[in-house]
Amino acid sequence: MSCHTLFQEQYGAGEPTDVMAEAIMADALKTGARRIVAVGGGTIIDLAKVLAVAGDETIDSLYDKAPDLEKRRQLVIVPTTCGTGSEMTDISILNRTRIGTKMGLVGPAMYADNAVLIPELLNSLPFGVFAASSIDALVHAVESSLSPRATPYTKLFSYKAIEMIIKGYQTIASHGREARNPLLEDFLIASNYAGIAFGTAGCAAVHALSYPLGGQYHVAHGECNYAMFTGVLLAYMEIKKDGEIAVLNQFLADLLGCDAADVYDRLEELLNQILPKKALHEYGMKPEDIGKFTESVMTTQGRLMSNNFVPLNAEQVKKVYAKLY
Repeated sequence: MSCHTLFQEQYGAGEPTDVMAEAIMADALKTGARRIVAVGGGTIIDLAKVLAVAGDETIDSLYDKAPDLEKRRQLVIVPTTCGTGSEMTDISILNRTRIGTKMGLVGPAMYADNAVLIPELLNSLPFGVFAASSIDALVHAVESSLSPRATPYTKLFSYKAIEMIIKGYQTIASHGREARNPLLEDFLIASNYAGIAFGTAGCAAVHALSYPLGGQYHVAHGECNYAMFTGVLLAYMEIKKDGEIAVLNQFLADLLGCDAADVYDRLEELLNQILPKKALHEYGMKPEDIGKFTESVMTTQGRLMSNNFVPLNAEQVKKVYAKLY
């Protein structure tokens, strides 16, 4: 059976933007396609979700309609990275260049009709892409475990994903990068589990704070999340040390073989063997961005910030950026 093929790289490099999406939408509309098959990583999947609901309108108008979007084409998603989990969610993340930040486009019509997991498609994944994408999955699992919208069922998926990813990283840290190859199916399934969890419970401040950095300085999504990860968790701990975060910390401590009080240091030691963490200024961030990014988070990322373990105000967000700078 013949099909039309569109390659994202023909429309621009990097993560999806509103400009890129509109160019692809225009060409896809000409094909008259009734089904979209997305084979790729997060960028491809996010763009395919847009195509599933897009007509001849602009990206801005789709955001205005959300969540009441209409499914115009069947959607089949085949992920080729182990981080997005997006094959299980109804959200597409785009860099809205006209307003200078990433934002989620959300609506039930953006769910895939079918999701297909093929571990062999990860065999040629460069280690850096594997590292950033799998850390993204870990962040999805952690944020969804702490979300006030989490349920006993989503926590089953969150905590199992955390366990699978941490144990996989420990194997890689002990035996080298090639040790990931027999574990790719586990990482792909863990990413899927995390997608199931955050599809209901949502992601939170780690993602919210990462979006201005990624949008402004074009840093890979998973790496942006890692840059913010423990900084946000420590901000939560300054406000509330008991409840679900204590459960999470003890779970991580048991996996890492340390005391709960040392868990974030030990976690970073492990993650740094997979993807070295950078200070925010190393990505090009400037001191004046701290205030600008804080304002962006507080004015455009309310959907994510509502999923925080505890509420964070502008001063607390600014403090996280300043500490990580």
